[in-house]
Amino acid sequence: MRILDLVGGTPMIELRRIADAGGAALMAKAEFYNPSGSVKDRAARAMILDGIQKGTLTRDKIIADATSGNTGISYAMMGAALGYSVTLFMPQNAGRERKAIIKRYGAEIVETSPLEGSDGAYVAVRAAVNAEPERFFYPDQYNNPMNPTAHYETTGTEIWEQSAGRVTHFLSGMGTSGTLMGTSRRLKEYSETVRAVAVQPSSPLHGIEGVKHMDSTIKPGIYDDRRIDDVIAVTTEEAYAMARRLAREEGIFTGISSGANVAAAVSLARRLPRDSLVVTVLCDNGSRYLSGSFWENGE
Repeated sequence: MRILDLVGGTPMIELRRIADAGGAALMAKAEFYNPSGSVKDRAARAMILDGIQKGTLTRDKIIADATSGNTGISYAMMGAALGYSVTLFMPQNAGRERKAIIKRYGAEIVETSPLEGSDGAYVAVRAAVNAEPERFFYPDQYNNPMNPTAHYETTGTEIWEQSAGRVTHFLSGMGTSGTLMGTSRRLKEYSETVRAVAVQPSSPLHGIEGVKHMDSTIKPGIYDDRRIDDVIAVTTEEAYAMARRLAREEGIFTGISSGANVAAAVSLARRLPRDSLVVTVLCDNGSRYLSGSFWENGE
């Protein structure tokens, strides 16, 4: 077995203390069990192995992409495991823990304007690849169909089986949108009554790292709003507060985007019949955000 074989097959956790006792049941996919610690291992593995199979990723090429952190960590881990160099374009203000992890795997970081966020990193990597196409293998996580396909083939199937077909709503935030697009497509094939719910920051100016406000950003090519049945807006403060509650009330130490997902899921679950089952995603581990002051604020 190699480390890439450990991707997927993550457990689902029932959130009993945080869920409203009068509403629907709430479960969350614990994606921090993936080998590099986040949901992004699924898409990164699929894109890299697809490149190797097609011959577009060769030993003389550098894996390069834009990232806010988690996909970059996945690329860096897999590059180290498979023997490929990795260069990642990241906003300068991305969390220092994620940068440190990437560097420990031996990958290079190119910092981009903090004012331009993930869009700036995306523009920068495309410029670099276009200038020297023979030098790079560019997975392009925002537009690569293998991103949602990874979730269609694994995450959606796992949720259906682990919930014994009881899932009625799948809810997720969107960075590339791959998790929501691929998982919901698979679940709707199992049952057309399953609802796909997008979690979105309530404002273009927000602090929920890894999650896009779709109306004010460059939309990923894999994103299709026709696949979304509902959208729930979450404030930065709500996401922070729920991340703290998950640690203190459920014993689950996870990150900000997970806090946003669960905050939206709780809001949705309390409006649904008790025989409904809302499933969401715990995207990564909270240790990647330890320097964030929000841990000490609030309740």
